Amino acid sequence: MYSVLFVCLGNICRSPLAEGAFRDEVAKRKLSIITDSAGTAAYHTDNPPDPRAIATAKRNGVNIASLRARQVKPADFKRFTHIVAMDTDNLANLKRVQPQDSTARLSLMMDWAKGREGASVEDPYYGDEDGFSVTWADVVEASKGLADHLAHKPD
Repeated sequence: MYSVLFVCLGNICRSPLAEGAFRDEVAKRKLSIITDSAGTAAYHTDNPPDPRAIATAKRNGVNIASLRARQVKPADFKRFTHIVAMDTDNLANLKRVQPQDSTARLSLMMDWAKGREGASVEDPYYGDEDGFSVTWADVVEASKGLADHLAHKPD
């Protein structure tokens, strides 16, 4: 069984949106994949997603209001088959703390969007509501690609 952890810096904007988008995609396909999100920093531990992220997901039929921020733990590198970072800085941080006995495959979120490999999901935190819509569109696109991969190409 696959399991996917989505990671950004504080776990209140991008990674909860990615978790919500991916859960929605997985549900539509009737796949059984464990999904979670976390941050590389502990800035917002136990807080809900940013209200703008909650509103954006809700406008798209996805409820992420019950999610709570947490920091990545060493055990996550064995618990999850895939750890997906929202940007290159967080991917570098994950690689830096990745235990030697890690079994997780690390990647960038946009690596799963055809033609956008290596790109980052922009952080909408310091911008306005429109930035959250752009982030939502990016994570939906990449979620479809990741779901395609896990449904058809076992690792």
